[in-house]
Amino acid sequence: MATEIRPQRPVARGNSNGLSRQGLAPRGVVHWNLIAPELFKAAARREEGEFAEMGPFVAVTTPHTGRSPNDKFVVREPTSEKDVDWGKVNQPLTLDKYQLLLKDLRSYLNASPELFVEDLYCGADPAYRLSVRYVSPSAWHMAFARNMFIRPERSDLPTFEPNFTVLHAPEFQSDPARHGTKSGTFIVLNFADRTILIGGTRYAGELKKAMFAVMNYLLPRQDVLSMHCSANVGQDGDTALFFGLSGTGKTTLSADPSRCLIGDDEHGWSDAGIFNFEGGCYAKVINLSPESEPDIYRTTQMFGTVLENVVLDPITKQVKFADQSITENTRASYPLHYIRNCVTGGRGGHPRNVIFLTADAFGVLPPIAKLSSEQAMYYFLSGYTAKVAGTERGVLEPQPTFSACFGAAFLVWRPTKYAAMLGERLRDHESRVWLINTGWSGGPYGTGKRIKLLHTRAMVRAVLAGNLDDVATETDPVFGLAIPREVEGVPAKVLNPRATWPDPAAYDVQAKKLARMFRENFEKFGTVDVATKNAGPKG
Repeated sequence: MATEIRPQRPVARGNSNGLSRQGLAPRGVVHWNLIAPELFKAAARREEGEFAEMGPFVAVTTPHTGRSPNDKFVVREPTSEKDVDWGKVNQPLTLDKYQLLLKDLRSYLNASPELFVEDLYCGADPAYRLSVRYVSPSAWHMAFARNMFIRPERSDLPTFEPNFTVLHAPEFQSDPARHGTKSGTFIVLNFADRTILIGGTRYAGELKKAMFAVMNYLLPRQDVLSMHCSANVGQDGDTALFFGLSGTGKTTLSADPSRCLIGDDEHGWSDAGIFNFEGGCYAKVINLSPESEPDIYRTTQMFGTVLENVVLDPITKQVKFADQSITENTRASYPLHYIRNCVTGGRGGHPRNVIFLTADAFGVLPPIAKLSSEQAMYYFLSGYTAKVAGTERGVLEPQPTFSACFGAAFLVWRPTKYAAMLGERLRDHESRVWLINTGWSGGPYGTGKRIKLLHTRAMVRAVLAGNLDDVATETDPVFGLAIPREVEGVPAKVLNPRATWPDPAAYDVQAKKLARMFRENFEKFGTVDVATKNAGPKG
């Protein structure tokens, strides 16, 4: 017998205007602002996934198990055209093609048997937050959105007025010839319309990162720096930022039991301090264990968490965290309060310490270095980490990845705008900046070994405790970085990367090779002040 679908009353959980302002007139059932148990019940009824042991919902997003950067577009329109850094990251889509895609997507959503609507906030600071309406025919994706963004009080929902809309249809395919896209997948941002269109991919991370790109455009116009970083705060109120690309330890190192987590990925820095964009976390869980990352592991045993592309034991339904047969990019989405020590308001003061994380697979960068103001600008613009063999097809040896501002894929303005804003704030608030390498030591990937998480944690804690502020340093001859001579809990030999290599001459060759890559990459920024340009490697 078919399950009866009962319509929800919009006046109870939604605005009385319905979806007319989104240009929608649905013929099916509209579910307004369902909470997690209701969304997961609907997802199970619709067979969108299954439940793991202890209750997390598991969804498989193949064939897309990561973002589709080649399918992301920004609508070229008069109000933002002069601001956008057009190119590979911000590919233009003409206004007429956008209108065709919007029309067809609306028709698809209107004909859907069910739609799920979630009204949420992006931005913990009310002065800068967006009120966002998410519309999708997929229940589990809306559960993901509820995890990742800030949930209004229920009493606020009847009067909720969205100032941004996300129309999401994971099974809808665009027509490149008709819509101007490159494939059936599309992520389209229209700043003038304040609308995002997402389709042709089930990967939920697109819902989160598209809004990050929006904040990266809007906030700098209000003199607020948008940042791809995690943040936490100590017991004495000292805030710390952790910048880093995927795989560098940004989420792991900020989830410290001795400190309170503000957020794990996206933040703004205003005149009032730091604020989180989100109300949840989106952590990589490949090889996750309760010993190495107890707080994150605990979230994967809780109802309400969404697990993407993990493999379950067919009998016990336990997660096989080491299994990457679907993808290495396995993920967990959970509300921020699932981390025991969290800042429920999502805000903190101006940072005392700023940490740049890199996973150097060449094995030559020091595990920790204190940066001058000029070096901070150089390494922020460089945004360096490295891919290792086996992580992508065709990657047979370490490959450098330079992602400006540690988030080039999500920037809208030129990278130098964000760098200038960071430099001003670092000077105004006398924040100390550190480079921490979580990658390899004693040789490159395949020869050396990954720096122990135990040692990295010891270095981070020493930084945050102020124990390295005045410690003696030695200058790396190639990269010009100030390396502390001692850090409590870390063997002295570990601190000097050259000393960890069995063949120092081989280290010299590798260090000069990476230094050359840094210099070649930096040329793309064109005119940069001489002091910043000269702060890079010399070897």
